[in-house]
This record gives sequence, C-alpha cells and structure tokens, in this order.
Amino acid sequence: MILEHALLPVTAGREQEFEASVVRALPIIESAPDCFGAEVRRQDEDDSTYLLLVRWGSVQAHMAFRASPLFDEWRSLTHPFYRERPSVTHFHEPIKR
Repeated sequence: MILEHALLPVTAGREQEFEASVVRALPIIESAPDCFGAEVRRQDEDDSTYLLLVRWGSVQAHMAFRASPLFDEWRSLTHPFYRERPSVTHFHEPIKR
C-alpha cells in the first residue's frame, strides 16, 4: 500500500468554493481501480493550504489514475482553485514497531 501526500495551495478567498468542489471530487478518486480511500484536510497554520491523502495499492495505480479520464474529471473540479501546482509525493507502509 502507498500513501499519496499532496499539498494543495488554494487561492486565498476561494477556500469555501474549493471545499464544496472537493467534496464532489473525492468520490472520483475513490472510484479509481486500486484506490483504498481519500481525504482532504485544511492546514491550521495557513487556511489556504490543504493536504490530500490517498491510499493506493501502488504508485503505478496512482499513475494509471492520472492517465485516465477520471483524472480529467478530478482536475476540472479542483485545479481551477490552485494558486500554484500541488506538490505530490508517495510514502510506503508505516515502519513496523
């Protein structure tokens, strides 16, 4: 399992519009093959920065989503609100304790 971590820099003053749109957009990601859930959280220190977390079966599953028509749907609902390109990284399973 891979955890996608994306910082979403939203244009100041458009936070409420973004939040309404992302509620409609999250089911699009979650409908992608090998996706095991997604959520968006608002940063406490900066109200215009959000964190997207998506659980994928693999990085390849995320890349397949990005190459699909589903990504175009996601992008049309979320990308108009970004002030700059989101930063996206992937993390492995938690370290065993």
